[in-house]
Amino acid sequence: MRVTVERTDLLRSLAHVHRVVERRNTIPILGNVLLTSKDAELSLRATDLDVEVIETVPVEAAPGGAATVPAQLFYDIVRKLPEGSQIVLATDPDRNAFMTIHAGRSEFSLQTLPATDFPDIAGGELTHRFTVAAGDFKRLIDKTQFAISTEETRYYLNGIYLHAVQSGNRLMLRAVATDGHRLAQYELAAPPGTEGMPGIIVPRKTVGEVQRLIDGSSSELTVEVSASKIRLSLDGIVLTSKLIDGSFPDYSRVIPFANSKTLEVGKKDLEEAVDRVSTVASERGRAVKLALSAGRLVLSVSNAEQGFATEAIEVGYDADPLDIGFNSRYLLDIAAQIDGDVAVLKLADPSSPTLFASKERNGALYVLMPTRV
Repeated sequence: MRVTVERTDLLRSLAHVHRVVERRNTIPILGNVLLTSKDAELSLRATDLDVEVIETVPVEAAPGGAATVPAQLFYDIVRKLPEGSQIVLATDPDRNAFMTIHAGRSEFSLQTLPATDFPDIAGGELTHRFTVAAGDFKRLIDKTQFAISTEETRYYLNGIYLHAVQSGNRLMLRAVATDGHRLAQYELAAPPGTEGMPGIIVPRKTVGEVQRLIDGSSSELTVEVSASKIRLSLDGIVLTSKLIDGSFPDYSRVIPFANSKTLEVGKKDLEEAVDRVSTVASERGRAVKLALSAGRLVLSVSNAEQGFATEAIEVGYDADPLDIGFNSRYLLDIAAQIDGDVAVLKLADPSSPTLFASKERNGALYVLMPTRV
């Protein structure tokens, strides 16, 4: 193999694919990136056996070939080479255990492992296929990923539940995540091809990689799914991932649509007040009390070791007085996701979950369980 490639193109692709590689591997080949040259293209592939990313970059036409080199080391070398440089990657049949990297006055020689040993997780039939604007799909993820559980014992909550659901007379593509304390849901009009697709749980690591891969893109994203895998294709990048093998709980049972007390509050006012009073909250407690009365919300935090804090803000509220407590960090996480200037809270009583949404009703809703204060 001998190819010449622009540093900018190679670095951009390596930045995408090398993140999939785990720093510590018991299987040496998984620490490498597979480089495959064919015609005027160089394909870069990396995997951890659960997620696989492939990206293709243009190169000068050259004889085909393949090699694997340590992903992190290769990325670090390319990153430190001069901007605008032309990089020559070459393997020598007489020294087939090495690949040379040549750019200007710099030359490196990296040990390789056999390309034939590199695993492929992308096989298998993907039964459903649809396209969606990359920005729309990113919103599905951005609006819900913060609520993914990190508790490994409930592994079926360690991802985003993506499924098609009938809402009124419209089919919607919906994303849901929950950690048992809070729930996030976002939906958009389902693209053609989602009809009958299985509900899938996209793992947390895959969610993070997808966010980075489609960040800022205005292209169409192609999504293919089966009961066990998802594949996303965008701008020459193909990400394939195994799915979480489990059943997502019936989340609709915890969404309190019947809550009768309505609070309308400025989103920024709420965020800033919670942030200020929670300054004195203990790391363990993090509880903030919301005391509601006609047109007024008083937020307070009590910490016997550090002190007390209160702040009052004007709100839209005309129901019976209510005191309720929330974890301040969870409250701020949800407030940060609400679009528009006004947040709407639907409440019932101090021990029941509260529903959060934007006054603009943009397809997102959130549920937060109260805490004792």
